[in-house]
Amino acid sequence: MKKYIIQRILLMLLTMFVIMTLCFILIKMLPLPAVREMGRDINLVYAKREQMGYNRPLLVQYVLFLKAVFTRWDWGVGEQMYQALSVTEVMAQKLPYTILVNLYSILIAIPLGLLLGIYAALRKNKWQDHLISTLVMVFISVPSYVYAFLVQYIFCFRLGWFSLTLESLDSAPLFSFRMFRSMMPAIISLGFGVVASLARYTRAELSEVLTGDYMLLARTKGLTRAQAIRRHALRNAMVVILPMIIGEFIGIVGGSMIIENIFAIPGVGNLYVAAINVRDYNFFMALTCFYTFISLASGIVIDISYGLIDPRIRMGSRK
Repeated sequence: MKKYIIQRILLMLLTMFVIMTLCFILIKMLPLPAVREMGRDINLVYAKREQMGYNRPLLVQYVLFLKAVFTRWDWGVGEQMYQALSVTEVMAQKLPYTILVNLYSILIAIPLGLLLGIYAALRKNKWQDHLISTLVMVFISVPSYVYAFLVQYIFCFRLGWFSLTLESLDSAPLFSFRMFRSMMPAIISLGFGVVASLARYTRAELSEVLTGDYMLLARTKGLTRAQAIRRHALRNAMVVILPMIIGEFIGIVGGSMIIENIFAIPGVGNLYVAAINVRDYNFFMALTCFYTFISLASGIVIDISYGLIDPRIRMGSRK
């Protein structure tokens, strides 16, 4: 297992290096936008540009970029947005918004998706199962931004339960109930897809497990149907479902980029879209590496979790 983990980490680092290199080269091939006048801060931007080697060959620029990142953790300063402010400081200020809205969404969506999937599996081929399966297919097929517009129209405009955009920190602290309530439209929009996907996987896996021979054996040994499901069926079904839950976190973080823009959430997703639109090189590279690292690291965690959940998979990896 240790050898496998080391191999995956090395492969992850190699993949990340390739992605960083391609993104750096491609973004640098675009025309360099003019820096807007910022008074005395313009000198700081010009100094940073000179330090990063903007007037040197592309390979030299990339070497200087890697040296600044790995030796000083210096991702530069903003040029087209948040001018002259440190990229890492701006990201640190906005990251809590993204983490909170995704965390709230996952905490609400996962139990609901599991319950719907379990209920559909237990009521297989009945009207409850058909209804849940139909709704699941609809919610999986529709993009999250469509839910966002529906949530805005129904819950924010027609019913007036929530505000259309996020509350500011001046009116509501970040970890307050008022801020949580303000985030609810975005949380609901992000949660639809997670609930549907998790319910589908849970229903499919549990339905297969319930027809296994060991379930019949458990019933013949005197266990009730509820006991057999709780002790055996759910435990075996979680071998596939739990890694899928871990993978959903990454999917929902990626999807939150659009949702953050729709609901004016000042998170890193909104920042990433803005960096692409205005071609702010430093923010683009930092956020690209951020999302790439999360995606690659989650893949390793998912693979390792299979062995931790099911000892047979862990033993098989040692051979």
